[in-house]
Amino acid sequence: MPYVPVPKDLTKVKTKVAFNLTKRQLIFFSIAAVIGVPVYFLTHNVIGNTAAVLLMIGLMMPFFFLAMYERDGQPAEKILKNMLRHRMWPEHRPYKTQNFYQIISQKEVSHIAKKQTAGGTGKTSAKKHQTGKEKSGRGKGCR
Repeated sequence: MPYVPVPKDLTKVKTKVAFNLTKRQLIFFSIAAVIGVPVYFLTHNVIGNTAAVLLMIGLMMPFFFLAMYERDGQPAEKILKNMLRHRMWPEHRPYKTQNFYQIISQKEVSHIAKKQTAGGTGKTSAKKHQTGKEKSGRGKGCR
């Protein structure tokens, strides 16, 4: 009995149109061919065969990259568009969350400050009642 692998995640399966390529890949390979082949035929007599082939490859490579590269389910042109949008326009957060822990710590600091100013326990109240200091009218000078 033949074995056929079935992918677990069917969202990653893409429909193939021709030559086992998707429609997007066929479009970008066609654009690369339309640009690269005429450049080769127009330049191979002038700059030589090797240089013309390298020029053709250099012009076709970006389209091959756009046809084949995909990351996290997004094609290369969407990734590049997002990168450009992020660099060109300033960031604007439409919704900003409040830091719950910062609010709690501010309440604790204000609560401690209220205790200390209200005459609660702490270092300030201990300084008021230090031993060994004489009050005016009593002590060593009065006999």
